Amino acid sequence: MLAIATPTVLLGDVSTDSQQVVALVALCAGVLTFVEYNSAFPSLVEFRDAPPFNRLRFGMLFLTLFCLSAIERGRIAPTTMTELIHAIGALIGMSMDFPYSPVRLATFMMASGGTEAQMGAVRTAAGMAYLISLLSLTIFVIIVKLGGWPRKGAPFNVWVNLPTFDPTSGGDVVARLTRDARVNIAIGFLLPFLTPAVVFIAKSGFQPLNATSPQTLIWTMTLWAFLPASLFMRGIAMGRVADMIRERREIAQAVPALVPQPA
Repeated sequence: MLAIATPTVLLGDVSTDSQQVVALVALCAGVLTFVEYNSAFPSLVEFRDAPPFNRLRFGMLFLTLFCLSAIERGRIAPTTMTELIHAIGALIGMSMDFPYSPVRLATFMMASGGTEAQMGAVRTAAGMAYLISLLSLTIFVIIVKLGGWPRKGAPFNVWVNLPTFDPTSGGDVVARLTRDARVNIAIGFLLPFLTPAVVFIAKSGFQPLNATSPQTLIWTMTLWAFLPASLFMRGIAMGRVADMIRERREIAQAVPALVPQPA
């Protein structure tokens, strides 16, 4: 609820109708999260018993929304904090603004006839959002490699942590998890490049990004950076689960060989 309401709270100059819609969406998201984490039978939320997977994804989402909202807030009421966040975003945006980069492609989502200032606003927001997503992804990889995620020696319930994955639907579980992991990583890698390209090609059917609307800019850039990083993390997590199952199988196969057979 706090994450969804952050842009509206920091901007402040939104209409009453927008505030009511945001409050309704935030309330629904809060109720859904509460029900999922307090139910013995999960339905949607994955890896709920494997922290800090969801905590890291929420932190990435909240930090992106907060930083982009602070940048937009700084255009109205600048402070030292907003200027610092803007400077970091502008620096990252300019350093990543080269041909065929995700930041350069993100500017293609703008409406035609955008000014240089609007182009700079999109570039700054894209740079900040992409930086936060890369840092979050790096932290998760470190946790998996060095921290032994999900938990060393602790049981891992596949059904609770992967409620949308049916291990009995056919085929080897390890092979299916490995395949799904690779698909998620591939989509996560391609999504920052494909999304702006699709919007640019099909501008007649999509509404281009309007940098004059702070809410639109904040949520578009947040989702543009959050979804690929989230898919990357999901692919890495599913690959880790496949490795855990493979290791357990190898141990189970090795134990009978160590037991002496009767003469």
